[in-house]
Amino acid sequence: MPIPVVRYGTPVLRQKGAQIDAVTPTLRQLTADMLETMYAYKGIGLAAQQVGVAVQLTVIDVRGVTDRPSSLEVEGKVVDVSTLMPMTLINPEVKPVREAGNATGPEGCLSFPEIFADITRPDVVDVKALNQHGQTIEFRCGGLLARVVQHETDHLHGILFIDRMDRATKEQLRPELEELQAETKAMLKK
Repeated sequence: MPIPVVRYGTPVLRQKGAQIDAVTPTLRQLTADMLETMYAYKGIGLAAQQVGVAVQLTVIDVRGVTDRPSSLEVEGKVVDVSTLMPMTLINPEVKPVREAGNATGPEGCLSFPEIFADITRPDVVDVKALNQHGQTIEFRCGGLLARVVQHETDHLHGILFIDRMDRATKEQLRPELEELQAETKAMLKK
């Protein structure tokens, strides 16, 4: 069942997620609900903090995006991205592949409706995590998938995409951010 996505200004968005020790029936249900929520909100990634739960869990599905390519390698072999979608990452560890350099591209966030900005991130990353079955998965990804993995992993550490914006962009968006935060705080008081 879809869960409401919390908005900027909700304290849980700034909380570092707790490590997950075991894949329990409760965690499987949360994962299923998060996937349903992500699809309902037309997102391509969703972190547990965004549904009010401060744990190291995120779901991702980039299959619907055709204008921003993704790359995926498993055990050094190029793999079709769709083979791992939808993707569940538990306790993810993400390391940039330095020689790949950085890329700047547009990002949005379900917790920041209608707010978008160009963000610079490593273009290729190595990822190690548990999947929804509690099995270790390791892969290298690039393009949009790398961007989404980093964006969602940031959420798991209480980091928001506005923290990655350059100063000028953040200043330009300040009125919208302040309005969203004020609306959220007013809703939380009710």
